[in-house]
Amino acid sequence: MSSLHYWNYPTEIFCGPGALGVVAERCKLLGMRKPLLVTDPGMKALEPLAMLKAHLSQADIPFAVFSEITSNPTLDDVARGVATFQAGGHDSLIALGGGSAMDAAKGISLAAVDRHGLTRFEWSQVITRYPSLADFPRLGLPRLIALPTTAGTGSELGREAVLTLSEQNIKQVISHPELLPATVILDPVLTRGLPPALTAATGMDALTHHIEAFCSPLYHPMSSGVAVEGVRLIQQHLVNAHADGQDMVAREGMLVASAMAAVAFQKGLGGVHALAHPLGARYHKHHGLLNAILLPYVLVANREVISQDIARLARYLELPQADFNGFLEWVLALRQRLGIPHTLADIGLDADAAPWVGEQAVAEISSSDTNARPLNANDYSQIFRNAVHGELDLVLRP
Repeated sequence: MSSLHYWNYPTEIFCGPGALGVVAERCKLLGMRKPLLVTDPGMKALEPLAMLKAHLSQADIPFAVFSEITSNPTLDDVARGVATFQAGGHDSLIALGGGSAMDAAKGISLAAVDRHGLTRFEWSQVITRYPSLADFPRLGLPRLIALPTTAGTGSELGREAVLTLSEQNIKQVISHPELLPATVILDPVLTRGLPPALTAATGMDALTHHIEAFCSPLYHPMSSGVAVEGVRLIQQHLVNAHADGQDMVAREGMLVASAMAAVAFQKGLGGVHALAHPLGARYHKHHGLLNAILLPYVLVANREVISQDIARLARYLELPQADFNGFLEWVLALRQRLGIPHTLADIGLDADAAPWVGEQAVAEISSSDTNARPLNANDYSQIFRNAVHGELDLVLRP
């Protein structure tokens, strides 16, 4: 039996060690004659890019590499990518890397066709003007193949891109159905060089996506089901992937869990992301690390309305204490085992910006609107302070 799996959910997915081998064939079938490879600067000297370039060269597919992007890609990064795309006569894109490469490639795809697209399809515009996917105008965006090298963002299966507005120190979510990649390649070989700290942060990012989607008040039972199984896969594989980067079973399991999260969070995200987006834009901290630190504090803030759901999730995970406290203790123990800091102070943040953080979190409607319960700016400010100071004691009371 082949170890290569093929799924279509919601786009075509090739999964398994060696899945990279289908990339040239997919390019040809999709009519991608001259793709632009979008990646981050750190990938330029690493094995995954060398492997991808070798496959394309052997198939006589001309390409160029664009890597002038930051860890939280900005509109300026996208503008440079569009200039490269157009000057090189490219007709398609291949994104290789983590969420930054995926988001940048999607931004380039949209802005190369519609120079106002990053404004027209910003989240606040989308939710008022395009109530369903059929309502979006057809743009004919360039085809995109996504090859994640981290297991965290799930952006490869999403129709959104998160881009930073540098001057305002905020992030904005862009959405259009044609941003969904045409093909996704989940090859655990591409992730085997990911350092333990990044494996931990990106894995906790995926876990946060599933938990927040599961706790969202929106009714979407299909996404809820995906979220539950996604959490179980992370429970099964994250520690092993962190301990042994060459464990292909664990690496593949985490890639699958990460991709599933983008399907799950069609149901929405929540307060962790509402806080992490402005913090990432202002302080330039890794998104997954911020999510990992913030997660317990937001769980606590939502406890009143999520306890029953979290207890069901805890039973599915077969935790020794199958209730909210048992689940919280599992999250805290997992973070500790992975070397995730307990507080935002541990990564250099202080509470001085709490009022600004609260205002920005409420304004982050792509996440705050689907938090498990409504929170105002003061609520978010207090959660931020709690995360800076590590105040979780009251939660652990029976």
